[in-house]
Amino acid sequence: MTNIAQINNTQVSIVNFKSIPVITTEMMADFYGTESKNIQNNFLRNSKRFIEGKHFFKIIGQELKDFKNQPSLRGLVNKRVSHLTLWTERGAARHAKMLDTDQAWDIFEQLEDCYFRRQEILAKTHKSERTALHEAHALLVTKTKHLNVNEAWKLIHQRFNVNHIEDIPYDAIPVAVEYVHHLIALYSSAEKKQFGEGDLHNLHALATHMIWARSWWQEFGDMIKKLNPTIYSRATTHFVDGSSLAWQFVRADRKQELKDCVNSFDWLAGTYQQKLPI
Repeated sequence: MTNIAQINNTQVSIVNFKSIPVITTEMMADFYGTESKNIQNNFLRNSKRFIEGKHFFKIIGQELKDFKNQPSLRGLVNKRVSHLTLWTERGAARHAKMLDTDQAWDIFEQLEDCYFRRQEILAKTHKSERTALHEAHALLVTKTKHLNVNEAWKLIHQRFNVNHIEDIPYDAIPVAVEYVHHLIALYSSAEKKQFGEGDLHNLHALATHMIWARSWWQEFGDMIKKLNPTIYSRATTHFVDGSSLAWQFVRADRKQELKDCVNSFDWLAGTYQQKLPI
């Protein structure tokens, strides 16, 4: 899969964050023929005109570490930075408008046509590009007693919010492989323990509460998103991962009852139509 754009007669690697094409401050300065400091100063002077999650993303901590470890970013991001600002198409447009030079407008038009075209970035991957992920999936099914082939794929689909494995962006394949190996370690550790009846009941109860919390987030998460898109994105990852794993620990004879309970819960009134099956 090609992740290269032709900008000003130069081949440029396309950077993705959450499957969205983005550029760094340094890339933007180079494209627009200015200094990074000018980009930063323009942003600070006009910060009210920029919305995080719409015009830019600011990443720190583990999210930044994972982002910098992507093979496609070698040489593009300083390994020592403690935070990183990534500009979306709308953010790049705002900066071109503030600079208002012929070069900035000419290059932005090229970025608009060749770099920020999501249909190319999100094109389905070829099976040969997913070999490592298929191998990790097979190992997950082999190593665990709780998951069959379809259940294992479902966990991966839910984690990356796709309907089919080929819809996972090319740059996210290594992240998906790492996620599957994390699941293998988690399940292997759990299966080595000898659980008594009380432990199994507690696991079931914990999983039930996690699934209820995930359903609450589906109802009210958009309100958090409006306040802070970054926090929303990070919290969503935990809710999705947590509930995906939780379903594996819900007692088989109570799963349908739990689904019915959650689906019938009156979120506005805060009342149960039927008792939570703990």
